[in-house]
Amino acid sequence: MATPAPAAAPPAGAPPAPRKPTLSFWQIVNMNVGFFGIQYSFGLQQSNMSPIYRYLGADEASLPLLWLAGPMTGLIVQPIVGAMSDRTLSPRGRRTPYFLTGAVLCSVALLFMPYSPALWAAAGLLWILDAGNNVTMEPYRAFVSDRLDRSQHSIGFLTQSAFTGLGQTLSYLTPSILVVLGLNRDLVNGRGIPYVTVGAFLIGAFFSLSSIWWTVRTTPELPLTADERARIEALPRGMGAALREVAEAMRQMPTTMKQLAVMKLFQWYAMFCYWQYIVLAIARTLFDTNDAGSAGFREAGLVNGQIGGFYNFVAFVAAFAMVPLTRRLGPKVTHALSLTAAGLAMLWIPTIDSRALLFVPMLGVGVAWASIMGNPYVMLAGSIPPERVGVYMGIFNMFIVIPMMIQIFTLPLYYDSLLGGNPANVIRLAGALLLCAAVTVLFVRSGAAARAHGIPARVGGH
Repeated sequence: MATPAPAAAPPAGAPPAPRKPTLSFWQIVNMNVGFFGIQYSFGLQQSNMSPIYRYLGADEASLPLLWLAGPMTGLIVQPIVGAMSDRTLSPRGRRTPYFLTGAVLCSVALLFMPYSPALWAAAGLLWILDAGNNVTMEPYRAFVSDRLDRSQHSIGFLTQSAFTGLGQTLSYLTPSILVVLGLNRDLVNGRGIPYVTVGAFLIGAFFSLSSIWWTVRTTPELPLTADERARIEALPRGMGAALREVAEAMRQMPTTMKQLAVMKLFQWYAMFCYWQYIVLAIARTLFDTNDAGSAGFREAGLVNGQIGGFYNFVAFVAAFAMVPLTRRLGPKVTHALSLTAAGLAMLWIPTIDSRALLFVPMLGVGVAWASIMGNPYVMLAGSIPPERVGVYMGIFNMFIVIPMMIQIFTLPLYYDSLLGGNPANVIRLAGALLLCAAVTVLFVRSGAAARAHGIPARVGGH
């Protein structure tokens, strides 16, 4: 399948795009250090927001609605910021101003989150936190595409995936590390939030800003050519122009991107189910409690941090191991196998009543998480035009947040009636949906993108 004209090679007679400087492995690592802070912040959300909401009095069925901030801000912010960053001309570059602004917002929200006096305050701070992360995220994705030659896109995006694993590993493990260092696991503040959680958020505020600062200092953006600058200067400015750009880009969306949207519907509905209900499921299966004030519930949070840290460490290692595998099998087959492993793992988790045995299915979850944060972007990057990388990365994020919003508004409708009010059944649902995602990704026709990234065209129909 040929991709649509906007994403195709330059027209006949046009000079080929100049090759960008090849970066060393450590230069690629430096440019992605900022992703560590972003993902440390995301890891804190994934592992702690449902427990924080329960500490502040939320009921189980309403939890998805309290997670609305993430998908809603992603839906609004990322495509617009992506389009604006494509048009930005500043002494710091096109993407850097957004990195820095988002990092400051994240750090402020992380500082105040564990001191939330009430449920409404925690939910409001989550909106600020997610807005900051979303301002940073897609310009960062576009930065990798801008900075690297297409032959290095695979290692660039999979290195981001590795930092996702590393950042989230440490964010999940931080409460347990603080316990090992001597902080009482049962010591809570006036709102019932454990001090180990407070400490993790304060550390996250530091990492959010310092890691972005490191990338900005070590990896400047490539200077624009005279033609690129002239093209950007000729573009209309303002929010209206950005919205029109988003609308036009959606009309001209490459077919590969549309097909990936179907897979992401299943994938991200599943992951949101997992993050929202895994602590509650562990509290039921290991400690036989749903009382947020009990020692068993707090221990379930620590267990989730330990197994979450483990699966994110697996993702960190798997992301690098996945580079040659993706080149051999193609990103499509690699992603399908990874999602299958996670789907089977999540179907197994609710049957486990041993803390030690819970680490085994995390191998599958970790491999899938590495693939989720890398391979869809490998498939995407070769199908979109370079002058629209920012806006298309933002639109691609809509295919993450729309499934999340569907989950938020539908799961409460059948949580009690179809799932029996049992969080373990939500984890089973997540496993089934990941298996559906594994099937649908096999129908994505991404041959042009695979060839653009140096993946052999002869392999497996890619």
